Amino acid sequence: MEKNKKDIKNNPDKQPVTYKKKKKLKFRPWVFVVCMIVFAIILAFSSLGLYNWKEDNDKIEKLEEEIKVDAPAEEIEEQGELVNPPDTKQSDYWYYINVPFYEVDFNELQKKNSDTVAFIHMESSNINYPVVQTGDNDYYLTHAFDKTKNDAGWVFLDYRDTLDPLSSNLVFYGHGRVNKTVFGSLKNALSKSWQSNKDNYVIQLSTPKENMVFQIFSIYTIEAESYYIRTDFVNTEEKEQWIKTMKERNTAPIDTEVSAQDTTITLSTCENNSGGRIVVHGKLIKRQAR
Repeated sequence: MEKNKKDIKNNPDKQPVTYKKKKKLKFRPWVFVVCMIVFAIILAFSSLGLYNWKEDNDKIEKLEEEIKVDAPAEEIEEQGELVNPPDTKQSDYWYYINVPFYEVDFNELQKKNSDTVAFIHMESSNINYPVVQTGDNDYYLTHAFDKTKNDAGWVFLDYRDTLDPLSSNLVFYGHGRVNKTVFGSLKNALSKSWQSNKDNYVIQLSTPKENMVFQIFSIYTIEAESYYIRTDFVNTEEKEQWIKTMKERNTAPIDTEVSAQDTTITLSTCENNSGGRIVVHGKLIKRQAR
């Protein structure tokens, strides 16, 4: 203190430093109560959302088990009719035509849901579902196979497609559920381990009139768009350009020959909540009338 006085005396312009006492924050009970109420509301909504998510998944899994019992799928080891076979014997086409057909009892499935139009199976995934179709691409985003409200939805065919005769590009949709139900396991096709297994590059499709095998030619992710889900084309040139674009997007170690004469199949699901899509394309290589 003496030093400060001396400094001020020698230097009158220098003023003593003063310190203000910090005011103590008053505890306001009402602020605490409001914060706790907001926290409780957020927690309640989060818990409810988690509960509903789990309940939807449980219902889907239960339906899956019921379908396996009531309409079990079976493999049929037959050659069938070859579709657009390539000239070269080095093509993987000749390897994949040995894949068996896959079929189910559609009478049983249609008793459960008259919207049933097909059954789809994909190796090394949980995709083993009856496929439904209705007059839009919205209903089965929020309804299960038994038509109950369910945010997990179901696997469905684009409303613009036909199976008799086959549309140029058959487009199938399903939610990418975290627990791998519906099209949740389509994400497997992006992994190196899945792609390193040659036997995985097939999709088996069955309808009430025929069984089919498709060879996969492109796997990729992309932001939501309408081009890859085209179901028909004005002419050969349009289909050729579409095939070229889909092949250029491919990120898997495959190089499959595809022409405008090939019937193609497209599987699409959500990659994430920001609108990304996981897409798989295949071409028809053999078919069999039922």
